[in-house]
Amino acid sequence: MAVQQRRTSKTRKAKRRTHYKLTAPTLVKCGGCGEYKLAHRACPSCGHK
Repeated sequence: MAVQQRRTSKTRKAKRRTHYKLTAPTLVKCGGCGEYKLAHRACPSCGHK
């Protein structure tokens, strides 16, 4: 079993976690009604693909 030799510093931990972030969903305009929807999904308002 691996045993930690020394404590990980706050800076090192923060550097590793800089890439842990949420991304906003990509929205496209619906071809049928013009409302925004998720790409490659049916429109929730009109059902157009």
